[in-house]
Amino acid sequence: MTLFMLVVLGLVMGLVFGIALEKSRVMEPGVLVRQFQFTNFIMLKMFFAAVATGLVVLVVLTGLGVAELHPKAAVMGSTIVGGLLLGAGIVIAGACPGTALAQIGAGYKDAWATVAGGILGAMVYGYNIDAIEGALKIADFGKITFDQVLGMPFWLLALVVAAALGGAMVALEKWRPWRSEMAGLPGAEKITGPEGHGARAIPAE
Repeated sequence: MTLFMLVVLGLVMGLVFGIALEKSRVMEPGVLVRQFQFTNFIMLKMFFAAVATGLVVLVVLTGLGVAELHPKAAVMGSTIVGGLLLGAGIVIAGACPGTALAQIGAGYKDAWATVAGGILGAMVYGYNIDAIEGALKIADFGKITFDQVLGMPFWLLALVVAAALGGAMVALEKWRPWRSEMAGLPGAEKITGPEGHGARAIPAE
């Protein structure tokens, strides 16, 4: 695949992902913050759906020989520190790198500050990459994957995990129906209907 086609593919995938974020309202700051407070599970449901779908697509593409897997090294130091920084940033900004761009498209002006901060952080990391990676290179297990550890074919493990995530989504939906979690969010009435018609207000916290 040529570089031009890769860029086009990336733009198309980004467009589809952005539309999904906006339509699902996962890009709403309140949804993101409430997920970390364990009071709203829209974000978790969508991420489960995205991972499950991605695994099935990867099984098909790798099975057809269209794509190859290129896992990164499993370095626990950078994974843990990076994950904590990302999580703290999401709670503080009410956005993550993907949702910030969707928020800009939806008219959230403060999302520009989030994007600017992300670019600045990337520049700081880029200019100090050797020092940062050297300090965080703790528990480096190399390019190891779960299918290698468990001794299972990738396609089988991927389908098992996708099925488990699907079951988790069903359980979450039964516990916390999406209509009740959407109610009260900006623009939610377009999807759930007015109060009394398939939607109910979220009780005050």
